[in-house]
Amino acid sequence: MASTYTPLGVELQATGENAGTWGTKTNTNLQLIEQIAGGFIQKSIAGGAQTTALAVSDGSLNAELAHRMIEFTGTITGNQIVTIPNDVQNFYILKNATSGAYTVQFKYATGSGDSFTFSATQKKTAIIFASGNPDTTNPKMIEIQTGGDVVDDTSPQLGGNLDTNSFMIDFDDAHGIRDENANEQLIFETTSSAVNHVDVTNAATGNAPQIGAVGDDSNVDLKLRPKGTGNIEVMGATNPGAIQLNCESNSHGIILQSPPHSSGQSYTLKFPTGNVTADRFLKVASVSGSGTTGVGQLSFAEVSGGTSWQAVKTADFTAVAGEGYFINTTSQAITMTLPSSPTIGDEVVFIDYAGTFDSNTMTVGRNSEKINGAAADLTVSVERAANTLVYTDGTQGWLLKNK
Repeated sequence: MASTYTPLGVELQATGENAGTWGTKTNTNLQLIEQIAGGFIQKSIAGGAQTTALAVSDGSLNAELAHRMIEFTGTITGNQIVTIPNDVQNFYILKNATSGAYTVQFKYATGSGDSFTFSATQKKTAIIFASGNPDTTNPKMIEIQTGGDVVDDTSPQLGGNLDTNSFMIDFDDAHGIRDENANEQLIFETTSSAVNHVDVTNAATGNAPQIGAVGDDSNVDLKLRPKGTGNIEVMGATNPGAIQLNCESNSHGIILQSPPHSSGQSYTLKFPTGNVTADRFLKVASVSGSGTTGVGQLSFAEVSGGTSWQAVKTADFTAVAGEGYFINTTSQAITMTLPSSPTIGDEVVFIDYAGTFDSNTMTVGRNSEKINGAAADLTVSVERAANTLVYTDGTQGWLLKNK
C-alpha cells in the first residue's frame, strides 16, 4: 500500500512500506514537522496585480506553505493575492515587508470563507489561523489579536478605548496627536529635567473645565504664546468675548468684555509706554488709522476740569491747584495762601462754611502772584461768600471767576 500525505506534506507510511528507507523518510518527516512548527521563509511577490499560490511538496522539505513564519518581500505595483490549498489547517505568522502602497490578501484557493488582508499602508506582522474547515468548501482565515509590540504595525487601530491603567504615554519631543486626516492636532515639546506642567481638568454640570499650571515649584506662571504677529483670542459665544479676573479665592471677579457684534468694532488699544504715575487716568493720546479698525495709543494723563474738595479748614493754610475749601472763621480770621508756581488754568475754590466772613475775615494771600492784576492780598468779608480763583498769567495773576 502506497504512502499518503497530510495537507502540509508530511508522509504517512503504510505498514511494511519503504524497507531500507524508512529511517530516512522518518527523519524527513521530523524535520518537516520542525519546519512547520518554527520555520521561517521569505517569499517574493514582487510585480503587478497577481495571485501567488503557495504549494505543498509531499514528503520533502522547504515547501513554502510548510513554514510557521512567512515574510512577503519585493516591490509590488498592484494588489496581491496569496493562496494556500483549501485543506491546509495551520496558523501562520505573516509579515508584510513589501514596498509599494498596495494590498496583500491571504486566502484559501477557492470558496467564500473569510480572508485576511494587509491594507496598502500596513507594513506589519500578523498571526493568522487557517481554519481548514472539514468540508474544505469555504474555509476561512482568522486573525489572532494580541496586545504585543506594535512597532511593525505602521497603522495600528484600537478596538476600544485605551485605558492607561495608571501609567503614562511617553511622547518624543515635537510629537503628539494627529487627527483622522493625519494632520497635527496637539504637539508636545520636551524640556530637560522639567518639574512643572499643564493640568487639564473636566467639570460637572454648572462648572467650567480648567487648564492650570502645576508642578514642584510653589509659584508657577501659565504662558500662552502666539506665533509671529498672531494674537491670543478670547472668543465669544452667546455674549461677546470676555476675560474674568478673579480674586485669590475664586469666589468673585471683574470682567473685561468686548463690544457686541452689532457695533462692528475691531479697534486696538495699546497701553502707555511711560512709567505708572499716581493720580493719573488713562486716555487715548493718539490714533493711527481710523474707524472701526483704528489703533489708539493710551497715556497716563492728569485729571483736569474737576474740583477735589477738602475737609473744613479752621486755621491758615496753603491752597493746592484743583482743590476746593470749606473755610470756617467762627473762631478766628484765616488766611488762605495761593500756590507759589501756578500754571494757566489752575483753579482754587473757597466757600464761607459758617457764614462768619463778615465777623472774622478770610484773606487770600497772593504769594508771589497778583490778584485781579494787583500785587496785593484779597480780603473777603462778605457773609456766605464763595468764589473761584483762576490763574491767567503774570500780568493779571489770579482772577475771580464768580463775582
